[in-house]
Amino acid sequence: MNRIVLLFVLLVAPLSARALDVFACEPEWGALVTEIAGDAADITVATTAFQDPHHLQARPSLIAAARGADLLVCSGADLEVGWLPPLLRRSGNPRIQAGNAGHFLAADYVRKLEVPKVIDRSHGDIHPQGNPHVHLHPRNIERVAKALADRLAEIDAVNAGRYRDNVEEFLVRWDEAWMNWEVQAADLEGKRLVSYHLSFSYLADWLGLDIVATLEPKPGIPPSGAQLAKLLAQLTSNPPDAIIRAPFENEKPAKWLSDRLGVPDTELPYTVNGTDAAIDLITLYSETLRMLKETG
Repeated sequence: MNRIVLLFVLLVAPLSARALDVFACEPEWGALVTEIAGDAADITVATTAFQDPHHLQARPSLIAAARGADLLVCSGADLEVGWLPPLLRRSGNPRIQAGNAGHFLAADYVRKLEVPKVIDRSHGDIHPQGNPHVHLHPRNIERVAKALADRLAEIDAVNAGRYRDNVEEFLVRWDEAWMNWEVQAADLEGKRLVSYHLSFSYLADWLGLDIVATLEPKPGIPPSGAQLAKLLAQLTSNPPDAIIRAPFENEKPAKWLSDRLGVPDTELPYTVNGTDAAIDLITLYSETLRMLKETG
């Protein structure tokens, strides 16, 4: 008799009686879900800090994870346009399709930079909705955290209070860290940098960094020898303070240019676990600032 009762309870148990299954496209959003949901969520992160989030293979393991997900959390603004739509189709999971509560895009909750006035693919791999690398401005993390807590509470009403308490506690720690970062970063304003791609535009917007050039001649187009020679001629008379790139971006063009200009080539973590020290969102920012300050 007791076995029959237990089986009945398991069959009719609400979603909140088990951990939410969350599919996060990038490490930063997996880390944010962890802050808000804690052990109330089982999280699959599709990419690592060493994979370009623009490009991913929809592996069977990822399709399986998406098929069982209660919530999908991605950057949006077409960052994942090359692989997420087919993954969603193949998952057959109605909960996480666009327009449903289980479909959450971080870029929908922030002010986006570099929104193109003209959509022309001859300009490279442009994003019609603007730059999708939104996680490197602390204000964006704050806004997304609040919206994500609300979405978690909508999906799992029984644990709504827990999510709201957790996000409030996280945002207290976030604001304290933000104030410290502002002090630490005071001397970074105006620092002249070359980046590989437009991966650090929100970081530059926050800190007042001057991205004077990108190695890519157009977004998503790898630099050619001719492009690098052109950049060298352009920058020789007034070299940048450093060249910065994400862990998944090709180091060879950056090293070629840094050697000839005599400036550091700095691989910033870009996202959580991009370095051994960047283990969560707060340490991601702290490590990024530390490395920028060390560029001189």
